[in-house]
Amino acid sequence: MDTDPAPKLPPARERIGPIRVTLKQLYPEVVSALDHKNALELLVATILSAQCTDARVNTVTPALFARFKTASDFATCDIKELQKLIKPTGFYKNKAKHIRACCVAIVERFGGEVPGNLDDLVTLPGVGRKTANVILGDAFATPGITVDTHVGRLSRRLGLTRHRDPVKVERVLMELVPQEEWTKFSHRLILHGRKVCYSRKPRCEKCALATICPKVGVKGLAAKRKRKKKKEDSPQRTQRAERKKESK
Repeated sequence: MDTDPAPKLPPARERIGPIRVTLKQLYPEVVSALDHKNALELLVATILSAQCTDARVNTVTPALFARFKTASDFATCDIKELQKLIKPTGFYKNKAKHIRACCVAIVERFGGEVPGNLDDLVTLPGVGRKTANVILGDAFATPGITVDTHVGRLSRRLGLTRHRDPVKVERVLMELVPQEEWTKFSHRLILHGRKVCYSRKPRCEKCALATICPKVGVKGLAAKRKRKKKKEDSPQRTQRAERKKESK
């Protein structure tokens, strides 16, 4: 848990309004970064996006969705062919297994259609609350808070929660943010995390939220970078590097 003292600011319930307004001004139109035409395509693309960039997933899915068009297609596919098509996204063996198992369940239990409610979605192999909320928000227009690494990180830095458990973060944000904004608020936090509030070196000097953000944990990051640089610049480390270079 971060221990950096935070500046005295109004409580989260008072700051969430300005945070929402500022994020809406920065990112007025927000949609899923994953290219898709229906709920099944979004579900598959979201599974592929684990430990992979959305841009990389979008380079893979056109050929994938041209080959497999329905849940039944994925459920009965040759696993080796599926693995080959999705290999650039990484962890392709596990992802292929989850996609096929997920689609088998969709065919057997939901008539080949992706279910449109959270309780059913989270019963599918490879689908947790994060993926389920992505599907609900972007395929079914059902508001949901998607807690990925960006949403979790920014929620803590903004002092909205101290939780690290994604489910607990989700519940806190559900209490703070009006329901009709859940999906778009998630997208805006994700975009802000990608563009400004980086994990290791947040651009606080460029951040429109700087005056209402307690920057929880940011001071610790700066100190950590300073210690790392000092260690890298130490004479002993330099000498070891030189000896290693000479021995080659």
